[in-house]
Amino acid sequence: MTKPAGLLGPAEIRGLAAELDVRPTKKLGQNFVHDPNTVRRIAELGRVTADDVVLEVGPGLGSLTLGLLATGARVVAVEIDPVLAQRLPATVAEHAPGAAGNLTVVPADALKVRQADVGEPTALVANLPYNVAVPVVLHLLAELPSLSRGLVMVQTEVADRMAAGPGSRTYGVPSVKLAWYGRAKKVAAVPRAVFWPVPNVDSALVAFERVEATYPAERKTVFAVVDAAFAQRRKTLRAALAGWAGSAERAGELLTSAGIDPRTRGEQLTVEQFARIAAAAENEG
Repeated sequence: MTKPAGLLGPAEIRGLAAELDVRPTKKLGQNFVHDPNTVRRIAELGRVTADDVVLEVGPGLGSLTLGLLATGARVVAVEIDPVLAQRLPATVAEHAPGAAGNLTVVPADALKVRQADVGEPTALVANLPYNVAVPVVLHLLAELPSLSRGLVMVQTEVADRMAAGPGSRTYGVPSVKLAWYGRAKKVAAVPRAVFWPVPNVDSALVAFERVEATYPAERKTVFAVVDAAFAQRRKTLRAALAGWAGSAERAGELLTSAGIDPRTRGEQLTVEQFARIAAAAENEG
């Protein structure tokens, strides 16, 4: 199969890695996509158009970056590895010279970037480092209100947790916190063979859309309730929230005030119900 013009294939990926003496590390979660068809599919599933400003986290050697630029979109690429960040503009200039002006590289840790660093991107599309995928998504959604949607590639188990609904075995902290911002859905599996080096875990794509909602409590309070509820997920909420509330008795009172049976477990509640518990606490001062 002929490699599409402007995209990187296995030979280019390995050549760039050799040139830069890059040895992918587990610490940075580096697994580079070398399959052009996968890159094009990600851009399509992300609904990326020329009207978008796309935030890409961890562009690595630039395979997905080139696919995103091929849509006509502007790309803001956040890369923590200084060697990769420095090389990326040259890679784009070599393989897609007409799109070089649409790329901005931000050499930074995605967990620390602020709006002043990246502007107002409209979409997040990224092959995220598996070890920080959920914290990165939640940080960016909180920091960048301009992000209206996203498509991220993560470990399959993480994808299941991000997209799970109440009552599901995989429903937990990531599910509820992502639901605070909008809707998430697991949309496709990604074969291991499209990466170099080949990871020892399966991957999947998760799409999400921001939904503006009004909740009766502050996000910080709600997330504290969620963390407490799932820290001891086998316990009833009355018991699990005892530490957060100050006592099991007060936890029971707050739950009753929020209209929730104290014998309920956290995995059964929606984000709206968690917000009601938080609101009961805030209203008590």
